[in-house]
Amino acid sequence: MWKEYLNATTIDKVLQALSERGERARIVAGATDLILELERGVRQGIETLIDVTRIPGLDAITIDADNLIHLGPLVTHNHCVESRLIRARAYPLARAAWEVGAPQIRNRGTIAGNLITASPANDTITPLMALAASVTLQSRRGTRTVALRDFYTGVRKTVMQPDEMLVDISFPAMESSTRGTFLKLALRRAQAISIIDVAVILDLQAGSVKSASIALGAVAPTIIRAPAAETYLVGKPLTDDALEEAARLTMNACQPIDDIRGSAAYRREMVRVCTLRGLRSVRDGREQAGMPVAPILLWGEQDGESGIRTAHRSPSAPIETTINGKKYTFKSGHNKTLLRLLREEANLIGTKEGCAEGECGACTVFLDGKAVMACLVPAPRAHEAEIITVEGLAHLESGGLPPTSQEQAPALQRLHPVQEAFIERGAVQCGYCTPGFLMSAAKLLEEKSNPTRNEIEQAITGNLCRCTGYYKIVEAIDSAAARTVQTQSNQ
Repeated sequence: MWKEYLNATTIDKVLQALSERGERARIVAGATDLILELERGVRQGIETLIDVTRIPGLDAITIDADNLIHLGPLVTHNHCVESRLIRARAYPLARAAWEVGAPQIRNRGTIAGNLITASPANDTITPLMALAASVTLQSRRGTRTVALRDFYTGVRKTVMQPDEMLVDISFPAMESSTRGTFLKLALRRAQAISIIDVAVILDLQAGSVKSASIALGAVAPTIIRAPAAETYLVGKPLTDDALEEAARLTMNACQPIDDIRGSAAYRREMVRVCTLRGLRSVRDGREQAGMPVAPILLWGEQDGESGIRTAHRSPSAPIETTINGKKYTFKSGHNKTLLRLLREEANLIGTKEGCAEGECGACTVFLDGKAVMACLVPAPRAHEAEIITVEGLAHLESGGLPPTSQEQAPALQRLHPVQEAFIERGAVQCGYCTPGFLMSAAKLLEEKSNPTRNEIEQAITGNLCRCTGYYKIVEAIDSAAARTVQTQSNQ
């Protein structure tokens, strides 16, 4: 899919590579969109991928003296979900980030990547547009800051130049008088593209609206605002009549199309309905209803950030990695995904390929401590990384490494609690999806030793079972959790 892969260590090295290669190069962060585009042939002429995921300090979320929140280019969706600052001062963004994909996708996909992909259905663009965000672009020619409203020129088109890197996203933090929310309408609860989405932010003072911001996604070639509705609300108390009129004006601002997910007429009506729901929730103080206080992240007890010692260029240099505690060196497979590297080069066939599009979760593995979809990770990202596959779950139970002596061998045979529970509870049907479920469940129990049923369901939103075995699967995970709690209490 690509000829050259660079694991970069500094922004300067990234900018140099972009300057030298121009349109033949693309930056890789989460790669959850780019891998699919390359495999489907949507992106032509890309020869070099520049991986920035191990450059230190690019995943920070900060607030400055001017009350501007800054997101680094490696801030993922789950970073925003987990951030207390974002949840308190930019809640619509936290809600939108939580609505994206599943935990495995949110652990890799970055907010910057979501903006750059520039699909009008990308969830996090909508709240950032409502928050009046700007992006900072850097190249060897200099640095410029562009308002997000001016960043897009059409469907999947931006003003970004081939030699530029997005290095910062900034926006004003919401004040104490300001409240907002994000609503998404999709065809299923998780892993679904928006039919429409709406971000609503209101500054409420003395019982009326001082200012309003309403942004809409998936209803025009780019994310748009609803200026007529925003102007109408200013100075008005939030009566039912005022909210209904604002929702109608918002509906009139959109220009949706007919497609497989919904007709234009349906989208227009749902814009009105969802805007009205959002306005009412803000008025009634229920804008955070339905958002978990502590969402499931599937990144365990630590954030799992991994550095890299020196810049690494594939295929001229082998991929040196650790899988299930064992060192591997790969001299081939550089232009594959991590999934195919594991299966075809390492001969670890427990990790399954169900869809190769990040939809089914059968390929879930742990990459530097976080659950990810291996089909959406470039193989060279494995260089100097720590990877756990389903074959390594027993290793986790026996201390994290394979046995080094015969005396340790019996411990290796002890299955992970989720493996035992899946057997005992009959949670395995055809078995194809089972490795992915086991990995998600194991990471869940690392994160929450005694999860609720809702938290179990959150953890497996990225895993599909075509045999409809969810009841037994949930039951098995619950049983494994109970066993883990009991074991801990006996120690």
